[in-house]
Amino acid sequence: MFTIKLLLCIVPLVISSRIDQDNSSFDSVSPEPNSRFAMLDDVKILANGLLQLGHGLKDFVHKTKGQINDIFQKLNLFDQSFYDLSLQTREIKEEEKELRRTTHKLQVKNEEVKNMSLELNSKLESLLEEKILLQQKVKYLEEQLTNLILNQPEAPEHPEVTSLKTFVEKQDNSIKDLLQTVEEQYKQLNQQHSQIKEIENQLRRTSIQEPTEIYLSSKPRAPRTTPFLQLNEVRNVKHDGIPADCTTIYNRGEHTSGMYAIRPSNSQVFHVYCDVISGIPWTLIQHRTDGSQNFNETWENYKYGFGRLDGEFWLGLEKIYSIAKQSNYVLRIELEDWKDNKHYIEYSFYLGNHETNYMLHLVEITGNVPSAIPENKDLVFSTWDHKAKEHFNCPESYSGGWWWHDECGENHLNGKYNKPRTKSKPEKRRGLSWKSQNGRLYSIKSTKMLIHPTDSESFE
Repeated sequence: MFTIKLLLCIVPLVISSRIDQDNSSFDSVSPEPNSRFAMLDDVKILANGLLQLGHGLKDFVHKTKGQINDIFQKLNLFDQSFYDLSLQTREIKEEEKELRRTTHKLQVKNEEVKNMSLELNSKLESLLEEKILLQQKVKYLEEQLTNLILNQPEAPEHPEVTSLKTFVEKQDNSIKDLLQTVEEQYKQLNQQHSQIKEIENQLRRTSIQEPTEIYLSSKPRAPRTTPFLQLNEVRNVKHDGIPADCTTIYNRGEHTSGMYAIRPSNSQVFHVYCDVISGIPWTLIQHRTDGSQNFNETWENYKYGFGRLDGEFWLGLEKIYSIAKQSNYVLRIELEDWKDNKHYIEYSFYLGNHETNYMLHLVEITGNVPSAIPENKDLVFSTWDHKAKEHFNCPESYSGGWWWHDECGENHLNGKYNKPRTKSKPEKRRGLSWKSQNGRLYSIKSTKMLIHPTDSESFE
C-alpha cells in the first residue's frame, strides 16, 4: 500500500514537469540534447514506480491466496462436521422410529389386555349373580330339607339336594379360579402400563439429546472375612410345612418372583430368591449386576454364602448342595454383555458335597451361546485360601472362587467386576468373562446362575 501511495505522488509530479517543459519550449528553444535526457529520466522514474507497483501487487496476491486457502480449509472442516452431525441425526431418528413402533405394539397389547379384563369382569359378575340365585335356592331347599327331616327323620337325603350341593361347590371353585385369573390380568395390565410409560420417557429423552454411555472405573477391594446374607423382605415364611424349594412354592400358588423361606430335606431353614421365568420357577444361586459386592471371598464365605438376595450375592455351596441333592436339577446360566446382548445356556449337572470340594459335573442341554465350561469332567471348587489339588495357581491369579479343572480357563463368573474401560488382557482374564470353545471372549456386564428340578412336581 505504501508503494501505491508513493507512485500516486510521483506520477503527477512527472506529468506536471512534462507540461512545464512543453510550455517552456514555446517561450524559448532549448538545445535538443537536454530535452532528450530529461525524457529518459522521466521514463526511468516511471519504470521504477511501475516496478515497485508490480512487486506490491505480487505480495498482495500472495497474501490473498493464503487467506483464501485458509478459508477453504475451514469450509472443509465445517462440511465434515455438518456431515457427521447429519449421520448422528439420522441414527437418532431411526432409533426414535423403532421406539415409536415398540410403543405402538405395547399400546395394542395393552388394549387387548384391557378387553380381556373387561370380558373377565363381565363373566365374573354374571357368575356372582348365578351364585346368589343358587344360594337362595339352596337355602330354600335346606329349609324344606330341615322340615322333611323333622317330619320324617328316617327318610334318606333327596338326590336333587345332593346334586344341587355338588353344583354349588363347583360354581364356588370356578369363581375362585376366575378371581385369581382376574388378579393376574390386572398385574399384567399394570406391568404393560409401566413399560409404556418408560418407553414414552425414553422417547422424550431421545428427541431432546443424544444417548450417552458413562462407564465408571472400578476400584479393587481387599477380600472380606465377615460378609452377611442380608434380607429386606421375606414372603411365605411358615413355621410348619416349609417348602423344599421354589418349585414347591410355585405349585402352592405363589407365582411372583421374590424372597422366600425354604427347608430342603435334612437341612436348616434359609432364604432364597425365586425367579419366575416364562412360568418356570428357578432358584437363584448367583447374581452379578454392578460390582457392588466383592466376590474375592474366603472358602468359608463361599461355603455358607454372602451378599444381598435383592442385589449381588452368592447363595452358598452348602445350601446349593442341600437343594440339588433332593432330585435331578438343571443349571441355567444367563449372561448380558456391555452391548446389552443377552445369552443363556442350560446344563444337567451333579454337585458333590464338601468332602469332594463340591465337585461339579456338567452336560449341556440347550442355549444360544457356545459352552465355555468343560463338560463331562470333574470340576473342583477353589478359593484363594482353599487350594484344591492340582489347582494351586488359579485362585491367586484369578480373583474369586470358581470350579476349575486341570487348568485355569477364561470362564470365571465370580471374578473381579471390570468395567469396559479395562483394556489389559490379564485384567480381563481375571474379571467377569466367558470364553467359548471357538475362541470368542465375551466381556460380561451381568450374570445369573439358577437351578430348577427336571421334575416340576417334586417335593409336593
